[in-house]
Parts: sequence; structure tokens; C-alpha cells
Amino acid sequence: MLTNLPVLKESKSLRYFSFFYLYVMQGIPSGFALTAVANYLAAKGLSSYSVGSFIAIVGLPWVLQFIWGPIIDRYQFSVIGHRKHWVVLTQVLAFVASLALMMVNDPVKQILLLSLLFFIHSNFASVQDASVDAMAISIVPEAERGRVNAFMRGGYLLGIAAGSAGLSTILNHYGFFYAAATQSALLLFFTIITYIIKLDSADNYLPIFRPIPSANDVHFNDNPKLKWLFIQLYKAVTVKNSMKTFLQIAVVYTCLSIFIRGFSFHLIHNLHWTNNAVSVLQGGWGTIATLMVTLLGGYMADKIGPEILQGKVMFVIALFLITFSLLGSFWYLKSVSITGLLLFNFADPMFSVAAMPVLMLLCRKRIEGSQFTAYMAMVNFCDVLGSYFSGWAMTFASASQIGLVCGLIILSVMIFFRNRQRNILSSEV
Repeated sequence: MLTNLPVLKESKSLRYFSFFYLYVMQGIPSGFALTAVANYLAAKGLSSYSVGSFIAIVGLPWVLQFIWGPIIDRYQFSVIGHRKHWVVLTQVLAFVASLALMMVNDPVKQILLLSLLFFIHSNFASVQDASVDAMAISIVPEAERGRVNAFMRGGYLLGIAAGSAGLSTILNHYGFFYAAATQSALLLFFTIITYIIKLDSADNYLPIFRPIPSANDVHFNDNPKLKWLFIQLYKAVTVKNSMKTFLQIAVVYTCLSIFIRGFSFHLIHNLHWTNNAVSVLQGGWGTIATLMVTLLGGYMADKIGPEILQGKVMFVIALFLITFSLLGSFWYLKSVSITGLLLFNFADPMFSVAAMPVLMLLCRKRIEGSQFTAYMAMVNFCDVLGSYFSGWAMTFASASQIGLVCGLIILSVMIFFRNRQRNILSSEV
């Protein structure tokens, strides 16, 4: 029966489905740790600095993805599917690490153990993410990348919704043990699906440790050397145009992270919202609408070009942060704060749908997996840095002041690079 299933390389619909659920799988632990648990800790009286430090510890392994990219590319070939062995192995290890979370009885009193276990889980999850990204960029045709990225981001959003809103409800009503158990069951289910899906019809289900080249795969033994991969990776990411493009993307992700962490903490500590209410709004309400907008964004990225879409989304994000932050004195009105949270839910996915294909276009052949993973590691670093910086900034500034500064920074970066580009074009003429 399994032999009749379609394979990734030959089925567009299977590619959309696979990268959608793979990102659902990645989003669930992220929503659980970075939203549900973080908001729970804030509601239990932990300081903004402590909550920010917890988020930074959990997110730290994602920053180190650039190390895993070349290793994954160095040993990318397998009889169960190129890079698939990395995905399956790390999914199994992430499942085991999730089971270990059930040792925590009181997240507040056992904050060090909680941080350590989430840190361990993040290590395996980050390698899984790097493997999936490398597999996506090698399998997905360029003409589909906008839409596939939309499905990936949409899946991640749905996973975050399940992890933040769903697991937060279980955490607050039944306890941390049952929330961790539910997460583990979901991870096991998705791991089984991953094992069943084939990348190529010639792939096997049972792995062997010494790959045997097939007649149809002339590149089977063409694994690049690790030293060569790191050298080429350094050259690729330090090209002037690549650095300029990524800098704009990094600024947006950092500012988004700074704002949402500060705003969430403000709602819980200053406006006395329950942590579950904030988690549900961040990950639950508006998810379907956000998914639809994300998929539309993927279509637009393929239609008008990701670079054009990125510029438009950057401007809208800057305008939103500035306007909403100027309304900070009205945040005590739930209608205003809820509207802001729901609108913010559109910001990250729409920007990602535009930015990810842009980064893919920068990636060079033979190191595309490593290079894209390096970009993702730097994007994750932006999120970790933003979370840590937000916790520090909240000790002396209000969330509305922080949001206003973030919006002005994004707008300034846009104006700077646009004027710079105009000057270059005019000098060439």
C-alpha cells in the first residue's frame, strides 16, 4: 500500500502538504515554550528580565543553526531520502526531549530545570528545522517558492496557535505535565508521517549506514568537503549585496520580537490580563484569517516578485508600529489592545512570505542548504536578541515607547537603503 503513495519530487500537492505539516510540527513547541510558558511565568510574578532570559535560553540553539547547515550538506545523502535521515532522527530525539519535560512539576520553582530541558529540546528541533529548510530549497522549484514558503509559514502559524492557545489552556486548567504530554503525542504523530513520506520513488524505508549509489543517482557520492562548505558559506553570506539585503530583513525581525515581547508583558503585568487570554489571542483568534492572508501573500510573492512585496510589507509594519504605539494611552481599552494583537499576527507571516524567497534567491548552488540555514540561524538570533533586549528595555521604558522606536527604526532603514539605491542608479547613469 505504501508503495503507491506519491513522492515529494513528483507531486506539487504533496510538497505543499509536507512542508505545511512539518512547520506545524515546528510551531507547536515554539508556541508552547515562547508564548504559553513565557506568559505563564510572567503571570506568576517573574520579572521581565527573567522571562526574557528564559526565552533567550530556549532560543539559543536556533542561533547555532549555521553550524549544522554544512554538516547536513556534508552528509546529505541517504537511502531513505536525501537529508530525510536528518529530519527523522532529530524528530525522534525532539520527541524524547519533549517526554523529559514531564519531569517538571512546578515551572516557576523549577525554572532552571525547565530552561535546561527546553534548551535540550531546542537543540534537536533546530537541527530538524535546518534539515527541513535544506530539503525544501533543494526540492522546491523556484516558481513555487513563494507559495511553498506561504504554506511553511502558515503551518508554523497553525503550530504556534496550537502550542500557545491550545497548550496554554491545558497548562492552566490541567497542569504542565498534561501540556507536555499532549505536545509529545503530537510530535510522535507527525514523526510517523515523516517516515512514511518518500522524497523519491527509489528511496527505501530501512536505512543503512553505508550508502549504495544507484544507477539513477550520479551525485550520490558527491558529498562536498566540510572545510570547502564553510569557506564557500562565508564567501556567500559576506557578499555586499547579500549583507545589504539581509540587514533590512534582520532589522524587521528584531524589531518585531522586541515589540511583541514588551507588549505581551505590558498586558499581563500592567493591565492585569490573564496569561491564558494573552496566549490565546497571540496564537488562537484570527488564525484562519492569518492563514488565508499568508497564502495570498505567497501567491503575490510569486506574481509580483518577493523583493517588491518585501518593501511594501516593511512599510506597512513600520506604519502599524508607529501608529499603534502612539495610541499607547488607549491600550487599557481591551478593544484597542485586542485589535493591535490581531493585526500584529499578520505582520510576521506576511513579511516572512516575502523575505524567505528573497533569501532563497541569494543562495548559491551546492551550498544552498547551508546558506539558507545560516540565514535562518541569523533570523532566529534576531528573535532571541529581541526577546532579551525587550526584557532589559522594559526595566526603564514603556512598551509604547519601545514600539514607537522600533517602527521608526524600520522606516529609517527603508529610507536609507532606498536613497542609497537611487544614488547608485543615478551615478551609473
